Amino acid sequence: MHLAALHHYPVKSCAGQPLAEADVSPLGLPFDRHWMLALPDGQFITGRDYPLLVRVTVVANATGLQLSAPGMPPLQVSPADCTAPVQTGVWRYQFSAWGGCQVANTWFSEYLQTACQLLYIGAETQRWHDRMEAVPLSFADGYPLLLIGQGSLDDLNSRLAQPVGMANFRPNLVIAESNAYEEDYWQRIRIGEVEFFNPKPCSRCIFTTVDPATGEKAASGEPLATLSQYRMIEPHGVCFGVNLVVSKPGTLRIGDPLEVLDWDF
Repeated sequence: MHLAALHHYPVKSCAGQPLAEADVSPLGLPFDRHWMLALPDGQFITGRDYPLLVRVTVVANATGLQLSAPGMPPLQVSPADCTAPVQTGVWRYQFSAWGGCQVANTWFSEYLQTACQLLYIGAETQRWHDRMEAVPLSFADGYPLLLIGQGSLDDLNSRLAQPVGMANFRPNLVIAESNAYEEDYWQRIRIGEVEFFNPKPCSRCIFTTVDPATGEKAASGEPLATLSQYRMIEPHGVCFGVNLVVSKPGTLRIGDPLEVLDWDF
């Protein structure tokens, strides 16, 4: 088994960016979900309710973001543009982030046809996992990373009338040559020089039904409808892929071998 694909998603719910290699820290991949959209009152928004976000292309580096979207002019945003503290939250977490970039707020508000603001996590995150000591979080839903085995997607697609791509599930890491759903049982793994702990399977929602190419939700409710028939894992609900926490940081590279250090049957 080996690492077949590596992606980060600099703006939560927007398109991902493929990587050939990346330095992995306890926070996850560089720039991964370091930016997020929120309503004017700080309430976070995602592709669940604003599916056109998936059509926003993002290139991120240390200087900031390059954004593009259908019908919109290109835009560059720097962390230095976000200087106003904003109280926000992601699910049960409430914390402080940075906003105030009016040009970005106007750009996204026009694109979504909804008043909103772009937030930046900051040079140092103010959000920490409330059940796992010393696990920092960006704007990700609940854990630093998401892994899916290619074998799991292959099995799912064998059950679907219309196959879907891995992009529907927005993983950071894709593993080749694994058996279907084998990742559910990996308690600790090493990929190249980086070690990870699997705290739980990844709960899935309506966002998986959004076509990454069009930004439209599938009228059929797929692939979530099919997953709900055979991938209910209590108490987590419908699951596909696993969340990961970094236990030993390092550099990941496409092609790195995966070794299972501990199983959980």
